[in-house]
Amino acid sequence: MDIALIAASIFFITVSFIPLLPSSHWLVRVWEFPRLQLSVLIAILLMCHALNWTPNHDWLLINALVIIGLGVSLLYQLIWIIPYTPFYKKDVKRIEKPETNSTISVLSSNVYMPNNDFRKLIEHVRNKQPDFLVTLESNEKWQKGMSEIESEYPYRKFCALENLYGMHLYSKIPFEEATLNFLIEDDVPSMKVKVNFHGQDTLLYFLHPKPPSPTENTYAKPRDIELAVVGEEISKTSGPIIVAGDLNDVAWSPTTRKFKKISGLLDPREGRGFYNTFHAKYPLVKWPLDHVFHSEHFALVHIEKLESIGSDHYPLYTELAFIKA
Repeated sequence: MDIALIAASIFFITVSFIPLLPSSHWLVRVWEFPRLQLSVLIAILLMCHALNWTPNHDWLLINALVIIGLGVSLLYQLIWIIPYTPFYKKDVKRIEKPETNSTISVLSSNVYMPNNDFRKLIEHVRNKQPDFLVTLESNEKWQKGMSEIESEYPYRKFCALENLYGMHLYSKIPFEEATLNFLIEDDVPSMKVKVNFHGQDTLLYFLHPKPPSPTENTYAKPRDIELAVVGEEISKTSGPIIVAGDLNDVAWSPTTRKFKKISGLLDPREGRGFYNTFHAKYPLVKWPLDHVFHSEHFALVHIEKLESIGSDHYPLYTELAFIKA
């Protein structure tokens, strides 16, 4: 028996189910993120067991238990990620040719505060012409670097911070209301705006809670609470709604799924793809941290992960069409 193979198998079986523990500590919750990578590694381990299989009666039971454990772990991981593949039912229908003036678009970009490549993001803005641009991790440097687009985006709400949680919102549509909120943590802003779109009061929420990590929040609780608070507020609100931003949570986590269930919003990625926006610089570390959700008033026209702007996140562009009052 290959002891190293058995040890590796036990490790990946264990980390597959660690998120089930009743803890919000980052060491527990971090294993919700790499489910795709874990699936691939577990599948490789299963193949290694098949190739190394020998009818050794002394280790037959242990080998069998490990293989069963790997199989269950692989199935468990796939249950979480399958909704974000073409093998799953689409949550949002697509409209190829929307009616004129019926579309609304959002470009969300975590710019990575130390990054200085403003030009690449400006090029995306000029190319896509989104109705709303929201930048995350943006500070005074980024505010100045993006100033040339202000003439094209006359309606703005800025919160320049030097703590990686600054937020700048640029809009082509006039605000009826625009509020800057610090829902859970005093240094973590979010924005809520109301616009008149297609004769309807339409709400947009822009979020960027802190992740559970050794360098941010040791526990995921503040992030989880913020998403729950916004979800509850949305559940009591009628009319068109869009939520966008870097939630520092993967699409398939229990927290994000709970937010979707509470709010009643739809996810245009379901049945289409992962749209892994993080990490832009490490090919093997990829998962969907940047999100867009919307109410049933909209259908999908287009969703796209854009080319790198020098950040650790790719920008996410989404265009929706208004379909119901």
